[in-house]
Amino acid sequence: MGAHREVPSEAGTETGSETGSETGSEAGTEAGIDSEADEARHTLIRNIVAQGGLTDPAWRAAFERVGRHLFVPYYYVHGSRGYERLWGEDPDPVRRRRWVRGVYGDEALATRMRDGELISSSSQPSLMALMLEALDVRDGHTVLEIGTGPGYNAALLSHRLGDAAVTSVDLDPEITDAARGHLSAAGYRPTVITGDGARGCPQRAPYDRIIATCTLPAVPSAWPEQCAPGARILAPVATGLISLNVRATAHGPRAEGHFLHTPAYFVPLRGASPLSEPLARPGGVPRRAIGDELFRFLLTLTAGSLDPRDALSLWEREERPQRERYGVTVADGRQWAWLDDPEGPYTWSLPG
Repeated sequence: MGAHREVPSEAGTETGSETGSETGSEAGTEAGIDSEADEARHTLIRNIVAQGGLTDPAWRAAFERVGRHLFVPYYYVHGSRGYERLWGEDPDPVRRRRWVRGVYGDEALATRMRDGELISSSSQPSLMALMLEALDVRDGHTVLEIGTGPGYNAALLSHRLGDAAVTSVDLDPEITDAARGHLSAAGYRPTVITGDGARGCPQRAPYDRIIATCTLPAVPSAWPEQCAPGARILAPVATGLISLNVRATAHGPRAEGHFLHTPAYFVPLRGASPLSEPLARPGGVPRRAIGDELFRFLLTLTAGSLDPRDALSLWEREERPQRERYGVTVADGRQWAWLDDPEGPYTWSLPG
């Protein structure tokens, strides 16, 4: 669920008109769409590889085998008359081709709206590939996914590890029902749970890996508790991706690690406290700093803990640190972000 703009829903577009019997002409159209989808998918994969992604042959094979179009039967885009929905069964062949090209573009797609609010999306494929490779799964690992979305990421995990190894949780029953349908039609049957992702899924714990596809204000304390020793948690926090290694201690699990280099913008975890967004122009902070994405990352990460002017002073004193120098620790019933050293001079409490 990557970065995108919110779009309004269209009344009566998610049921009814998307189904129908298949005539001979429709079957030919279906074959044509499948052919276009295959070609577009291979082009997308080649582009991701050219950018340095999908270096693991197992993940490349998963992307080659699992069609994104099976999980995104429709999505919302800007149109000449505002927002419009593109869908795979549109009777207009030009719009169907637009749908296919969009599905296999390297962009996040808005897939579900409610009362004008975006509640679910399909993540940017290159970012998905980066996250799955950073998850560092091994044969025999079990994975908990937080944020099922349309089910595409769960299908990739199931292809790599097997259905029995994958559990996916989403709060909204409409989302999980649709995802189960997409997954079943594509030949995958991981366990899809309707529930609060912040609570994890204790009945299927422990997990070797936890991956979230929604932005969090902090890492929920329930997640490390449901991890096996040596597990990894990968989650969007602030506007970055934190990778935490989990180890057992006498006082309970300790999860700790650094942010990855890439920025990441996702739909927020529903039910969680909203992220504190930095002001567009905090007092005393020059425009050049506010325009810098790395400084805005620091502002978001330290919102409520560090005055923006103090954040600017730190940022300049430390020579505008990259994301990889920041980290997060979850231990002893508390959680904090830090620069360079979890016990060093630069630490900030996170909600948890």
